[in-house]
Amino acid sequence: MVLLATCLLIMMVAAMQRDGKVWGHELAHATQPDSTATDSAQTVRTLADGTLVVNTTSLGKDIVGYGGQVPLEVYIRDGKVTRVEALANTETPEFFKQARKLLSRWNGLPLDEAQAQQVDAVSGATFSSRAIIGNVRRALQYASKNAVTPTLLDKMDHRAKTLAGLVVVLMGAIVPLFYRRKTYRTLQLALNVGVLGLWGGTFLNWSMFTAYLSGGINFWISLVPIVMLITAFVYPLFGKKNYYCTNLCPFGSLQELAGKAGKRKWRLSQPVVRRLGYLRQGLFAVLMVLMLTGVGFQWMDYELFTAFIFQSAAVVVIVLAVLFVVLSLFVTRPYCRFVCPTGTLFRLAEGNK
Repeated sequence: MVLLATCLLIMMVAAMQRDGKVWGHELAHATQPDSTATDSAQTVRTLADGTLVVNTTSLGKDIVGYGGQVPLEVYIRDGKVTRVEALANTETPEFFKQARKLLSRWNGLPLDEAQAQQVDAVSGATFSSRAIIGNVRRALQYASKNAVTPTLLDKMDHRAKTLAGLVVVLMGAIVPLFYRRKTYRTLQLALNVGVLGLWGGTFLNWSMFTAYLSGGINFWISLVPIVMLITAFVYPLFGKKNYYCTNLCPFGSLQELAGKAGKRKWRLSQPVVRRLGYLRQGLFAVLMVLMLTGVGFQWMDYELFTAFIFQSAAVVVIVLAVLFVVLSLFVTRPYCRFVCPTGTLFRLAEGNK
């Protein structure tokens, strides 16, 4: 419990250093990221030409994307949307660049048509897209004075890939506790890769931890990550150590599947394994110093899990992910065992080296 609390404190400090807030609450004298737009907390203001500007910083504080809150300003003149601008946010730049394409989808529409507009998320930037869509809708409701309290069904994510992801993550969280056949394990690994990774782009990483500790968790649209968090941090309290990494992590599953295809394995001596373990611990220590001192957070965007969102992932991430999958043919789960900063956090929480 002490180790788990320590890990929580580390993530909380990271959220404070990066975003200047914890669980949605701004800290005094917090320094916010730079932005080309005016990040005002004023909900609505009127420009000299009569344009109404609705700021969603407060209106949409419960709407989060991949890296945290995604506030917008929606400009409305003569009853029509003229433009939508993004304010400061902590989304991964590659993902948000894709999602920005949505900002013009409401331009020129009257308020009633803009509210009825059905906009699909951009493939490869689903979380950021959903945050943009949600913030625009919240602003339009406010501007038209038609804001209604969303029902429980409205809050839930009904998309097929989210429902499929929930089924797969529940299978991985429950079935291995009682059923351990090799054939089923291969099926679960394949589902983790195909449904959770490639289709849903859902996994645990430092960007998610920091976003949740900074802006809070929207429970009804985050059911899949919440189940993952339970397996990662709660299961070990009941003796199920390393459960998420072993049974649910999409990239760990992909490495294990690749390992099943490899017939020849390299025999690593104990001294080599020990040195590689020290390398992982040293890397983790360096990254923590960079993060906790506020020097650099960019490394969070380059954990290899984001390679599953290949439409938006950085080229270097995709290349490294492919290299580690190939290496998995000869070495069992090399990234998990000798590199992964997220896995090292789980080890710390469990009292393992």
